[in-house]
Amino acid sequence: MKTRTFGLGILFVAMATLNACAPVYKCGEDRPTGNLPGGNRLIAVVEERDALCDEVKIKDEENRFLLKKNQSLAFMNDSLVLRNNELVGEYAELQGEYNTLNTKHAELKKEHINLGERYSAMMSDNFQRGYYYEEQLKNREAKIAQRERELAERERRIKELERIIARQDSIAKRLNQLLSDALLGFKADELTIEIKQGKVYVSMSDKLMFKSGSAEVESKGKEALTILARVLNANPEFEIAVEGHTDNVPITNSKIYRDNWDLSVARATSMVRLLTDTHSVDPLRVTASGRGEYDPKATNSTAEGRAQNRRTEIILSPKLEELMMLIGE
Repeated sequence: MKTRTFGLGILFVAMATLNACAPVYKCGEDRPTGNLPGGNRLIAVVEERDALCDEVKIKDEENRFLLKKNQSLAFMNDSLVLRNNELVGEYAELQGEYNTLNTKHAELKKEHINLGERYSAMMSDNFQRGYYYEEQLKNREAKIAQRERELAERERRIKELERIIARQDSIAKRLNQLLSDALLGFKADELTIEIKQGKVYVSMSDKLMFKSGSAEVESKGKEALTILARVLNANPEFEIAVEGHTDNVPITNSKIYRDNWDLSVARATSMVRLLTDTHSVDPLRVTASGRGEYDPKATNSTAEGRAQNRRTEIILSPKLEELMMLIGE
């Protein structure tokens, strides 16, 4: 190796000498045509120099290639180092997750064992209680069946009640129509007929029935009661309630009635006696009562309202024996 280095040194010296001496061409230049001047020794040196120049050129190209390759490898190495660092971090993270999952797995395994033991204990307990629960279930099914029978019976009774109530409503509507037709000759401010809550209300004003402060029925009122009594006697399935009502104007200078309440009762009783004594309405069907000023139909602050409140109502209710018997069941 030292001999080759020493020879190359002599060659470079010779090349430098040849490069400095004309007319020999320089290393890297095109070789002139024809024979070179000088002796064989010089020609041999020049040819060896050219060979060395070619070798140097090749080495330079190899060196540049190796430099580029080295740069590429350095870049790749940096990338690999970076990726290696990332993988190291990911590995550490995965290792932590693995440790966590491993711990959870151990906990779940332990819990599974505990649940297995509890399940075995429960199965043993359930087996012992099986007969008891079966009996309880049978008893509950029997109670449910009994409840269903009771509900079916209740539904039957409700339908029967609905049928009776519908029939009572139908009877009340029929009676309302009969009374409306029979009492057609009276004015609206004298007598009104309406159905409320399955009952027929015949409201007679004191203008039709009585003089102020009196409980004696006027002739036109007696005429109305005569017509009404015929309808009532033809429809004995209705109970009859006669209620007297007044306004709130106090009674003064009366030796017979202490107050409006007393007057309202007397008026109701007077009408009942006419219905039962004169027109043979069954007394067992009839009741009389007075409400005085305490059940007003309109306001007592106006003359029109007070006129509406001074009235006697005959309330006709369908007999409810069938309905009450059904409810009693």
